[in-house]
Amino acid sequence: MTIAETAPAKINLFLHVGERRGDGFHPLQSLAVFTGAGDELRAGAAPGLSLALKGPFAKGLAAESDNLVLRAARALAAAAGTSAGAALTLSKYLPVASGIGGGSADAAAALRALKQLWRLRIEDAALLEIAATLGSDVPVCLPSASSYMEGRGEILTPVAVPRLAILLVNPGVPVPTREVFAALKERSGTGMALPRGFSDADSLLAFLAATRNDLEAPARALQPLVGTVLEALAALPGVRLARMSGSGATCFALFADADSCARGAGALRAARPGWWVEPSLVR
Repeated sequence: MTIAETAPAKINLFLHVGERRGDGFHPLQSLAVFTGAGDELRAGAAPGLSLALKGPFAKGLAAESDNLVLRAARALAAAAGTSAGAALTLSKYLPVASGIGGGSADAAAALRALKQLWRLRIEDAALLEIAATLGSDVPVCLPSASSYMEGRGEILTPVAVPRLAILLVNPGVPVPTREVFAALKERSGTGMALPRGFSDADSLLAFLAATRNDLEAPARALQPLVGTVLEALAALPGVRLARMSGSGATCFALFADADSCARGAGALRAARPGWWVEPSLVR
């Protein structure tokens, strides 16, 4: 038996950061949504635990001897008290360390796949606790559903968002998360009242207009190419909002319709052949 799970890209439509806590983590408020673009994880029965890498961005993980997928598998096995193994294959279609939760989504996909493969009777709450030990983005990636993230990312509130066309763009440059946080000067804090849903795209965009990504300014200062991407996105016809996701360097644009999004993707691919350009939909 082989279990296949998608690991969709996570996009922070906004990201507000508070003052650093005593445990070293930053409290946050964010609206995370998921797209049709993503990685794929397959898990098959095996006597031991192994991971094979495939796909256009596999080389970015080749140097990691113990990446999040393997850590997730070991954490789940330890929590469940099982010695079962698995042959894991990760097809990496998302850029590595790019602010769209790729590694976290992969780890969450491993937890979901192995729960099925190993036929574990583990409650969702317990699985969420395991996810929280693996990283701040892993809990929201477990259901891969639109949610507000609070705390360090482990406090989740599902929220209804309209289906929107979204264009993801990564210029292929690293923006180290630690350096972005170290350069962070202006913080929005975490006291914003969060609506429980949005009736249409206009209501969502009106809310987002009063928000921002606090990490965008330091990321642009560290890597000016982030600003170049944002300017290119904002100039495309039909764009309603252009913003950076997470700590970068991936940026996104929300479009009025899928046709405008597709045309924007074509224009950017022609103008910037070295960029990763991926049109999709908010799930």
